[in-house]
Amino acid sequence: MKFTLAQLKKDAFNKPFHFSGEVDVSELETMNNDIRKISSVEVEGTCNMQGEQYFFRFTISGKMILPCARTLVDVPYPFEIEAEEIFSSSPYNNEDDDAEIHPIHGEVLDLMPYIKENILLEVPFRVFSDEVEKTDVLQKGNDWEVLSEKPKEVKIDPRFKKLESLFKDTEKEK
Repeated sequence: MKFTLAQLKKDAFNKPFHFSGEVDVSELETMNNDIRKISSVEVEGTCNMQGEQYFFRFTISGKMILPCARTLVDVPYPFEIEAEEIFSSSPYNNEDDDAEIHPIHGEVLDLMPYIKENILLEVPFRVFSDEVEKTDVLQKGNDWEVLSEKPKEVKIDPRFKKLESLFKDTEKEK
């Protein structure tokens, strides 16, 4: 989603400029995060202009596929994110402010990096699948195995069979 400053100055001068559209954020799948698949997202919002500052308020909605924290199966996760971003075309923008005011370089304002950033910030730490049964859960893998609650019967090496009698004597003494 790109907007020219001339378009914003014309459309957002006295009244809010409304925008909406569907954007492709599939690039997020290749980044080092938990997003396995993400469809195109719907972005809808308004832009207000005040002096040389542009105030964007928009909603990002869509659906992503994340891994289940227990079983690693795919879990569809719908989301709706409310975001606010402030941009300034002023060359005298004070970067020391606590407010995050993004400078605009050139004549085009690109909203895509901020859409992607807001989506990444809203990815949950972990999700769980309700549809997975215990039979679907992996029980063995390469060099690992899930142990049950019941202890298995321990088989004693026949070479140590005579030592077992020593332990029986110490148990009788207690």
